[in-house]
Amino acid sequence: MPGYFPEPAYRHDSSANSAVLLINLGTPAAPTAAAVRRYLKEFLSDPRVVEIPRAAWWLILNGIILNIRPRRSAEKYAAVWMAEGSPLRVHVERQAKLLRGLLGQAGHRVLVDFAMRYGEPSIPATLSRLKAEGCTRILLLPLYPQYSASTTASAFDAAGAWLQRVRNQPEIRTVRNFADHPGYIAALAASVREHWCSHARPDRSYRLVMSFHGLPRYTLDKGDPYHCECHKTGRLLAEALSLGQEQYQVCFQSRFGRAEWLQPYTAPTLKALAAQGVQRVDVICPGFPADCLETLEEIAIEGRSAFMQAGGREFHYLSCLNERDDWIHALADLAASHLQGWPTRSSPDPASRELGALRARAMGALS
Repeated sequence: MPGYFPEPAYRHDSSANSAVLLINLGTPAAPTAAAVRRYLKEFLSDPRVVEIPRAAWWLILNGIILNIRPRRSAEKYAAVWMAEGSPLRVHVERQAKLLRGLLGQAGHRVLVDFAMRYGEPSIPATLSRLKAEGCTRILLLPLYPQYSASTTASAFDAAGAWLQRVRNQPEIRTVRNFADHPGYIAALAASVREHWCSHARPDRSYRLVMSFHGLPRYTLDKGDPYHCECHKTGRLLAEALSLGQEQYQVCFQSRFGRAEWLQPYTAPTLKALAAQGVQRVDVICPGFPADCLETLEEIAIEGRSAFMQAGGREFHYLSCLNERDDWIHALADLAASHLQGWPTRSSPDPASRELGALRARAMGALS
């Protein structure tokens, strides 16, 4: 049995603290082949991500993929890398800071941090740091709106593995999904409306393409609710925007390998729409609360090229929610609802009023 993580000396007079830990997928430390190789090895070695026999996959991963893909992926990362670092890490770190401030304004005395399932900062290291800071209650909030075993469950696996090695464990709560959370849907709808104000909402020959990250088809057959939750998010967003079924399209991107994945695929869908005479598409990625390689390069660059080369005239990529004020308010409402019962409020009455206002704002945006 593995040993325990080193823990600071326990203080019997220490006060209990609560924390919210935002979790996202992860990113290479740099846009280089070496950094991408380390990241991909950790990511693609997760049995939650690739569900084929380990021995066969080890040969494919180490003999082929890690010798070919890192250089190509590094070039793509370099095309979207920000001055502050990886787009995903930059946005998630900002979200954590904004969330802590907003929860504090609402009367919650909590720490807010972020971690990545693969790469740095890791989930175990961040949990250890929160524990060292006196946190005895930690809410795990994966930034995956739609649940899947390969994302949400894998994040919980990492936290569970850490708990197995901790003697004095903190209390843990988890957020399973938020595919239909009113504030999340309202923030998505508001981002589309703002885009229409700047670029006009066309009446004909138009589609709003909602592109979600893809998963192998067998995940649906094995019981993953991901496909259904993506369609639920798409339907709710379309309803919030008063779009008919012929005006929007749900599809799935980032297919990898030769196996069948959830369909329809995004790139072929964009080409088909252009071939059918659709002159303009606006593409939004509701499953990604923060911009990353899959949105900034695969959609905004490659997706645009696919649509335009197939005869389309106008392509718009709508940024992820990132640091939008309405999204941070929705995130605060989501966190607050799962913090209930924990003594986090420093001023109960004002906090109750503020949290009520957050919920009212989210609901009002949908009406």
